[in-house]
Parts: sequence; structure tokens; C-alpha cells
Amino acid sequence: MKFLALSSLLIILTLTPFVYAEEYIIDIPFGAYNPELNTPAEVWYDPPQMFVTIGDTITWYNDDREAHTVTSGDSAGRFGWMDNKDFGIPDGIFDSGRFMPGESWSYIFEESGTFSYYCTIHPWMEGIVIIEKAIPDFPHDATGKKLKFPLLQYTPDRNIEVNLSWDPPVIKTHEKIQFVYQFYDPRSNSNLAEMKYDFIIFQNGQEIFRDKGLSQIGGDYRNFVFSDSGSIIVRIEGIQTPSLLAEESVTVFGNVKNKEQRSVDFTTAVYDNPEKTTHEAYHTKPAQRLTTYYELMIFIILVPAVLFIGAFLWLKKKPNIPQSKPGAVKI
Repeated sequence: MKFLALSSLLIILTLTPFVYAEEYIIDIPFGAYNPELNTPAEVWYDPPQMFVTIGDTITWYNDDREAHTVTSGDSAGRFGWMDNKDFGIPDGIFDSGRFMPGESWSYIFEESGTFSYYCTIHPWMEGIVIIEKAIPDFPHDATGKKLKFPLLQYTPDRNIEVNLSWDPPVIKTHEKIQFVYQFYDPRSNSNLAEMKYDFIIFQNGQEIFRDKGLSQIGGDYRNFVFSDSGSIIVRIEGIQTPSLLAEESVTVFGNVKNKEQRSVDFTTAVYDNPEKTTHEAYHTKPAQRLTTYYELMIFIILVPAVLFIGAFLWLKKKPNIPQSKPGAVKI
């Protein structure tokens, strides 16, 4: 049942777009039919190079006096077609077919990459489009819905509230991300400490990270660096606390309450980093727990206090030796 739920969620994440699409125009100007550009046209496709993002649409308008095509592949070049009769090599990704003056053709780009194209009728005509993955400037879930930190989820039994946030808010590959989360009792709105759990990350249908945790002072964190882009699920699973361990033996509808039922899922997406292609290793979790700091603080404060009290009591119990008066003669 748990596997089916995870599979369904992954399918939804895969099929759901993250951003809204835009529309762009490329003009085929009058005179593009002339390989020498001995016409008013300055380029064969205007603009000859265009940057757009996945999901965007480009429409080519034929303002020339002859028919043209928009065909993906390698053109013959400005003069290559004259020597070897090479009219270009299409790659089959997209092809408008022949469209006449005054007509247009549109294409939606659904994959990132660099795509060169040309006209099969006039093989000196060539252009290029570069499709990039859009990176938003706000955190969102895997469906594209904007998020506001901290995120809030309840375990199915509603005994535990989990708050989660991450920094930076927009996740990119090869960049350290810190996931910070806290546990609360929803009935008293108080922190729950000493929480045992598993911290898990799924990406593109695969589990890529799992680590056991023990929270302190109600919260914990994990650092992680993603190598690949795609939808992710952050799961905090098997949540337990000493005050709830006794409830594990309680039966609900004839079934023993399982600790794995106490889990929450959060979704978002990872984007390709345009500035980084590699990363160094990072610590994924706290090297030293908060309780260690508190125990150390108690030791530092308590030991001097005990020594002081001991010295004070020793001085208080020390016998007083009577002092001789000045000028007195000892017998």
C-alpha cells in the first residue's frame, strides 16, 4: 500500500509542469531566399539565435516572397550546398514542412538543449534555439504551487506536527541545501524532543538518501547536495518519541499501530545549476548534537560550583585558634 502511494505521487510529480509557458516569434524576412543577402534582409531568421525555456512556444512567420521550412538538423552552410549539392541533414526532432508567404508555423519545446535548424528549400538559411530549464525565484512544491516556510504536515494519527524548511529556498544541483525541521505536539503546541525518525529523499522515482536521526530540543537538520535535477520527495518516516512509544501496542481497527505510519512527505523540485557542474563533499548531518553542548555546559558550570561549595563548607567547619594578646607572657 505504501509503495502504491509513493508510485502514484511520483507519477503526478513527473506529469505536472512547474512553470507557465511563454510565446516567442521568429520572423523570416523578405529576401531570406537569397543566399548572398543581396536584399533588405540582414539575417535569414530574425533573430538567428533565441533563448527560451522548456514549455515555451516559438512561432515562425513567413514574411518572405517564397515558401520555406523550419527543419531541425545541420544546414549545408552558406556556400556548402553549391559544391557538393548537400542540402542539409535533418535530425527528425521537428519539421514544419513547406509553408507559404503570409503563413506561420509553431512548435512547443519540451526538452532542454541546443537545436539548430534550416530551410530544406533554401539550405543556406540557418538558425539556432537554445532551450533552458526555467528556474523560479520562489520555493514551490512539485506541482509548481508557491510555498511559504515553514511547511506544516501532520502524521496520519495527528499526534505529531512536523515543520520543514530549506535554504536556499530554490534548490539547484551542486549547491549545499540545508533541510531544517522541528517536531511539535499539536495538542499543546510544544516542542517534542528526543524524536527518533528516518530522513529519506526520493528523486525521479529512486531513493537517493536515507539516514536515521534523533532530534534534540524539538528539531534537527540535514545537509544535502543534489547531482541531478528533477522532482523530489522529502520524507520523515517512522517518527517516535519516548512519550509515544507506549502507544505502539495500541490496536486500531484490529491492526497494531506501526511506527512507520507516523511519516510525512514534502515535495519540491531540483533545477540544473547554470553556474556549477561539480561540488565538494559536505557533512550531511550535525557533527555534534545539541544535547552534547548542554551536557558540556552543565559540566562546566556544575564542577566549579561544587568546588566552591565544598571550599566554603570546609572553611566554615575549620576550628578557630585563639590568638595571643600583645604583651602576654606564655608560661
